[in-house]
Amino acid sequence: MTLKDCRGMPVSYNSHSAIVGMEKAHICAMDFSGDPIGMINKVLEDHPDFVMGHCFKAAWLTQTLETRIYDKLVSTLKSAEALWSKANEREQGHINAIRAWVDGDFFGAVLHWEKVLTRYPFDLLALQLIHLTDVLLGDVVGQRDCVARVFALWDEDVPGYEFVLGFYSFGLEENADYMQAEEMGRMSLAIRSDNPYAVHAVSHVMEMQGRQAGGINFMKDREASWSKSHFANHLWWHLSLFHLDVGQVDRVFDIYDNSLRTAQQTADKYEELDAAALLWRLKLLGVDVGDRWVSLADKWEPSAADTLYAFNDVHAMMSFVSDGRSDAAKTLLSANERHIHHATDANTAMSREIGLPFCLALQDFENEEYSTCVDRLLAVRYRTHRLGGSHAQRDIIGWTLLEAALRAKRFNVALALANERCALKKTSVQNWQYVARAHKGLGDINKAKKAEARAQSLMAG
Repeated sequence: MTLKDCRGMPVSYNSHSAIVGMEKAHICAMDFSGDPIGMINKVLEDHPDFVMGHCFKAAWLTQTLETRIYDKLVSTLKSAEALWSKANEREQGHINAIRAWVDGDFFGAVLHWEKVLTRYPFDLLALQLIHLTDVLLGDVVGQRDCVARVFALWDEDVPGYEFVLGFYSFGLEENADYMQAEEMGRMSLAIRSDNPYAVHAVSHVMEMQGRQAGGINFMKDREASWSKSHFANHLWWHLSLFHLDVGQVDRVFDIYDNSLRTAQQTADKYEELDAAALLWRLKLLGVDVGDRWVSLADKWEPSAADTLYAFNDVHAMMSFVSDGRSDAAKTLLSANERHIHHATDANTAMSREIGLPFCLALQDFENEEYSTCVDRLLAVRYRTHRLGGSHAQRDIIGWTLLEAALRAKRFNVALALANERCALKKTSVQNWQYVARAHKGLGDINKAKKAEARAQSLMAG
């Protein structure tokens, strides 16, 4: 007898309790609560032949993109592969996807999961994995369209609909459909008020639209729910961006010291990524961050030679150059140079096209070789999506380019870049200050004063 999960998807293992246990673990994975891996481990202890349970565990481990997890991922995949003959078509599709992932073919993994989703449109795990992997790979259109392909089939009667709304919201936001993105995100929160991913999607909308005051209020109003989730670190980072955009540096430091970096931090790379990204932004603004780089570089240094994910490497590089760790920076650069010449996995292209050039540009910036930094980044600025992450995260490349242009006294380039930023976000204090600095560099004091006045007005407001 073939059983089905709560969404009607076929499961080869004949135990209702195992299926229910996996669903509970999956809910925790989607709302960033509890211990999904610990929960599925307990299920598998009692049900070692539960194929879909092994698939869920391995699939969720793929999203960490950390070498410390790799052995667990491979071991779990092997357990699933050993049960291949007992697996149904859907489960075999998941196994194929995870095998592709382990072999370094992240894009191939997505194709396998998409094949599963096309045949089984209510496979929420497949949908989640496609969406999140597309985020990791910087496939902006895919983040939206993977949901669009099945969304018309879902409604409030299907368990997990609120999570589908959250995925769709973020995909729409990344494709600049801000009105519909916010609608979907708020619909998700109306069903599940503590869905951190929907909070995340709506905060992205407000960030991209320059709605700083609204973003701060939105995040603070819901803080009681999201601040307890495993996604809290990243959401604190988003809140700090709103404060930074209106010049509230003291509030940014408060968030960094008491929320982003606390004694209770886990080994999750998200914490280190967000911390590095925030400190580098402050560095670009000329803000003294004290000794905060030291502990952060300590966390990054053991993974200097990982070459597992370019997005990680550039944030590690920020920490190394900022704390003067030239040996660690050299280790990272050397490992990446070897990687792009010999490896054939999906990360190779990401590292070659964006990761390594940005790492070198970060080193140029620290060495005050600003013009070289500008040249490197100008050459790749319209390919930065290949680094992965979101528009808001990758904006750090644009910030670095603009600040380097100003310090290199390439004021025409700086003004052009600053004007671009103001056209997209007119409410940013930082953007208008960049315009003012560029005009001043070009000798147009009148225009510089007008731009600075606009910045001061926004800060006061």
